[in-house]
Amino acid sequence: MTRTPFYEIHKRCNAKIVEFAGFEMPVEYTGIKDEHMTVRNGAGVFDVSHMGEIWVKGPSALKFIQKVTTNDASVLQPGQAQYSCFPNGKGGIVDDLLVYYFEPQKYMLVVNASNIEKDWNWLVSQNDLGAELENASDKISQLAVQGPKATQILQKLTDTDLSSIKYYTFKMGRFAGIDNVIISATGYTGAGGFELYFYNEYAQPIWDAIFAAGSEEGIKPIGLGARDTLRLEMGYCLYGNDIDDTTSPIEAGLGWITKFTPTKEFIDKKLFLRQKNEGVTRRLKGFEMIDRGIPRHGYEIVDSEGAVIGFVTSGTQSPVLEKGIGMGYINDEFSSTGSEIYIFVRNKRLKARIVKMPFIQS
Repeated sequence: MTRTPFYEIHKRCNAKIVEFAGFEMPVEYTGIKDEHMTVRNGAGVFDVSHMGEIWVKGPSALKFIQKVTTNDASVLQPGQAQYSCFPNGKGGIVDDLLVYYFEPQKYMLVVNASNIEKDWNWLVSQNDLGAELENASDKISQLAVQGPKATQILQKLTDTDLSSIKYYTFKMGRFAGIDNVIISATGYTGAGGFELYFYNEYAQPIWDAIFAAGSEEGIKPIGLGARDTLRLEMGYCLYGNDIDDTTSPIEAGLGWITKFTPTKEFIDKKLFLRQKNEGVTRRLKGFEMIDRGIPRHGYEIVDSEGAVIGFVTSGTQSPVLEKGIGMGYINDEFSSTGSEIYIFVRNKRLKARIVKMPFIQS
């Protein structure tokens, strides 16, 4: 089991610690609903240091990234980030990731904690272009400070104009007295805020500075439990639940990050293009419960006759909507917005309705 540099802080904050992706991580402190609403209405701090960071450098860096990801990294300007995924050569997804463009010949890929080794091995196996790869995951910590009050809190700690960092852009600057901190607006909650990347040795002073700066605004540490409910309200995919090695980005509603520009050749391009043109037999869709009940990962989705037409990938009780919400793969003929479906919960068929995501407006 691996621990992030913040582990002892989590213990002192009376966090409930669980195993996640090989790390001992805080799942909650004061309760998932309380933490969820803290982020929606104020500001909260997530330790996401378990995420992986892989540098791609050199003359062939862009060509390599274009090969192994579905999105078009050639459109990025320095200081921009991009959501993308790695296709696995079999029509599935190795992982979803963020691509950060620092300067010509220098990119950082941010990958999921559970897939660091898998992603690294995949990238190495595909690197016939001579790109310079470095797995820096063990050296870099990351905090996500999320919520509508995050900007005013963090602005106290940096001369960098945070209002100039638009969604999916980033800057490097001095933060809490530490140089070369990456300040990024690529959040996973829909509540606004920033992610901070820095070397492990600065973990304690940066944590302390954030909580001192945010004390008047009621800033709180937030666990992975609320991170999951927050991202689900926004309809964001979670690798291992909503996407994996058996799901294509076209099925998962990620066609918008799958770019078929003539100059971009990437793994599985022909297969995904065929799926886009010919359609797929199942689609990842969001649904809201009509009957009272909480959908959970793995529950069957059935039609009015009880025939199985899909399965739930993610589900929860939405703290904002105060009703059950979920995502799942559903046979294409039942996937239209407004269609009524049923979720098989504890041997009962509970009515639900297909809705457009996100479930709430950010």
